[in-house]
Amino acid sequence: MQASVSQSPSGAAPRKLVIASRESRLAMWQAEHVRAALQQYYPACDVSILGMTTRGDQILDRTLSKVGGKGLFVKELEIAMAEGRADLAVHSLKDVPMELPAGFALAAVMEREDPHDALVSARFGSLGEMPAGTVVGTSSLRREAALRARYPHLEIRPLRGNLDTRLGKLDRGDYAAIILAAAGLKRLGLAGRIRAVLDPVSSLPAAGQGALGIEIPAGRPELAAWLAPLNHAPSALAVTAERVVARLLGGSCQVPLAAHARWDGAQLHIDAFVAMPDGSRSVRASASAVVEGEDAVARAEALGNAVARDLLGQGADGILAALADPASPQAPA
Repeated sequence: MQASVSQSPSGAAPRKLVIASRESRLAMWQAEHVRAALQQYYPACDVSILGMTTRGDQILDRTLSKVGGKGLFVKELEIAMAEGRADLAVHSLKDVPMELPAGFALAAVMEREDPHDALVSARFGSLGEMPAGTVVGTSSLRREAALRARYPHLEIRPLRGNLDTRLGKLDRGDYAAIILAAAGLKRLGLAGRIRAVLDPVSSLPAAGQGALGIEIPAGRPELAAWLAPLNHAPSALAVTAERVVARLLGGSCQVPLAAHARWDGAQLHIDAFVAMPDGSRSVRASASAVVEGEDAVARAEALGNAVARDLLGQGADGILAALADPASPQAPA
């Protein structure tokens, strides 16, 4: 392993930091956002970005559920950190596997953007006004399951590519409408493309949606300390609860699963569901708890654990078993 690119005397501010990032426009915006924040805290630090293309960016002809899932977007960045070519990686947290590989840690979660899904269309202002057979594109089984359950008359087709690629497919008429994360559109100054922000009843957000996570090699206490000022505690606690639900239910691109936590004062409320991709079967659970104090992280984890147990008690295990069965028509090919 190469020497770390950011070695500084113990207790000193960093002299140099390298951020690993995917090269899509949105990913680079996120990396630049983190670089600006780091330079605000450490103005003398040389912060650079190592742009990379991941397997998830290269495979565009199949859905993520069929080619390996969320890890396709982070593996190359982790290799760069393991080899000492980068100190940290910036991710859309919803793209980060619920279990990080050995040797890596999530050091900070930045303040969350809008976590909801958004409808983008030149022709329609809502899902409810679309006639039968309208073609709607989405990249996620979670969104597909919600759409099929609530709007069975629509034709749901897979949609891959980075945000600009997806918008281009919409604009050339491949789809009448597409569903995207509102956060990405807003971060790139494209909020004007949003026709409607979908309420959680229509499309419950994914765990971690709208949040930026900063991953580092484990065993780098000085790096964790340098990144600590970037952590936004309310966002971090909310996504902690969401990711516990997803982790306990085997959350991946192969499981239509949603988990969304929101604050009401010191009380954290979380909604979650697990469904079959065709929307024919689903279970939903909710819970609330006061999450504050020195044990706030443990309280958030306990809240997520309680919701996961509730879902399993309602039959989520049967849905997960069906999705894992290669003979099931609902299992990803």
